[in-house]
Amino acid sequence: MTRRASGLRHRQVAAAALPGWLWPVAGIGIALVALPLAGMATAVDWRNFGTLVTSPESLTALWLSLRTSAMSTLVALCFGTPVALVLARGSFPGLRVVRALVLLPLVLPPVVGGIALLYTFGRRGLIGSHLEVLGIQIAFSTTAVVLAQAFVATPFLIIGLEGAVRSAGHRYEDVAATLGARPTTVLTRITLPLVLPGLVSGSVLAFARALGEFGATLTFAGSLEGVTRTLPLEIYLQREVDPDAAVALSMLLVGVAAIIVVTVYGGGTARGGSGAWRARSADPGE
Repeated sequence: MTRRASGLRHRQVAAAALPGWLWPVAGIGIALVALPLAGMATAVDWRNFGTLVTSPESLTALWLSLRTSAMSTLVALCFGTPVALVLARGSFPGLRVVRALVLLPLVLPPVVGGIALLYTFGRRGLIGSHLEVLGIQIAFSTTAVVLAQAFVATPFLIIGLEGAVRSAGHRYEDVAATLGARPTTVLTRITLPLVLPGLVSGSVLAFARALGEFGATLTFAGSLEGVTRTLPLEIYLQREVDPDAAVALSMLLVGVAAIIVVTVYGGGTARGGSGAWRARSADPGE
């Protein structure tokens, strides 16, 4: 029996062990997600779909969204990766507090995050007031879009990568250290290659979250065409003046999100990502 057939057989046995009443309840849960998407799909003007999503305003917003999402994902990689490694391998007083703090944007309303950024990097903000003296203005600029997206997206990378690092264990790292490898060498040659699936899945999810960001961007960066008006903001504006365009652009984002979900959870990366989540949930904490 092949590995795939064995896995299928195992899933069939596990499904047969579920209580019968669970299936209709699960069906209702699936319908809560699927029906609104289906309703939106029926409202799309498919004959003019290409025209609606390729208007100059839509293309400008789409290009800005892709560019800023890529930049914010890079920011999340640069700063979220060290945070995840410290949380997974470090041991210091207040570790749980730090973890709760960096994961807080996961549960904060995005508009609250936007206000927090505005009072930090705005003209009269904690840091922005000092930058203003130097002639540097961040709020209501493309930089503000990147910061807003990075603020809400970085926790997705952190939580996925931290779980992947925990599930990978530290046996190989200990062996390398015993053989005299420097900590940086251990990190780059052993740790990161071991957790690469989790790093990739976390990065893809961070990109997806950044691409769909709305509330923090609107509050902190505004809605200036070609500067801060990303695709979600364009959809919101089109909803008032051209509902057909708004629905078509929404469906475009749904398609992008579906591709991302299938990429992360439908292939080899999914196994690394799911293992990370299992390890994170099973870990009792410090």
